[in-house]
This record gives sequence, C-alpha cells and structure tokens, in this order.
Amino acid sequence: MRVEDIMSVDPLQCRPETGLSEVARMMAEYDCGEIPVCDAAGKPLGVVTDRDIVCRMVAKGEDPRTHRAEECMSTPVVTAKPEMSIDECAGLMAQHQVRRLPVVDERGVCCGIVAQADLARKAPAATVANVLEGVSEES
Repeated sequence: MRVEDIMSVDPLQCRPETGLSEVARMMAEYDCGEIPVCDAAGKPLGVVTDRDIVCRMVAKGEDPRTHRAEECMSTPVVTAKPEMSIDECAGLMAQHQVRRLPVVDERGVCCGIVAQADLARKAPAATVANVLEGVSEES
C-alpha cells in the first residue's frame, strides 16, 4: 500500500501572511489539527498545528489574533510523496515525531496530507504501533 492510497487529497492550505485567527477557524470548521503553509505555487514552507498556536503563542501570552502563520509555523516541513510506501511514511512520522505529513507531487506542490489516523484505519497494526511509539518518545 502507498501513501496515495490513504492520504486526504486537496488539503486546506494557508499562505505565510494568513492570520492565525483564520488558521484556527479553518481548523475548527474542517476538524483538522494541521494546516500546511504554502507559497504562491503551492509548495509547503512549513505547517501550523493546533499545538503550535497554543504553545508558541497562547502559552507565551501572545494574542494569536495579532500574528500570522509564518510567525508560528513549524519548519522545516517534512513531506511524503504519493508513491512512497506506507512503511516509509510511517518511518518519517516516527523519526520526526509528527502526526501528520503534507504530501507533495513531483513538482513539490502540496497535493495531500496523511495523518496518523489514516495509518490507524488502513495500515497494518505493526506499522501503526511503530508510528505511535516513535511519535510518543520523549525528544
């Protein structure tokens, strides 16, 4: 099985200048925890997670309504490719301790996203266990 078999296609995206309030609204409206931050060509520059907003802004006393995605995003962005095997993808997630990976096409444009939940629903149990263990390790 390959990433393209389990990924969500055409994920929500934002631009670096998108306000964090808008990013948070998108997360709430579409029930997702990560939004890729892409340039004008659709190439990922980073990602903003719900945790980024809380830990990098709210917990430090910053008002997220006055900040932009580029001020909060996680970089460098780790990506998967559609043709990548599920095991390779799971290995990247565990290695980088991330629960979601943007998927980029041959031009480097964001064409999907694969989440730990996608693996949990469709990947072999051993693969899921390895990702869960890797993502959960103390860094």
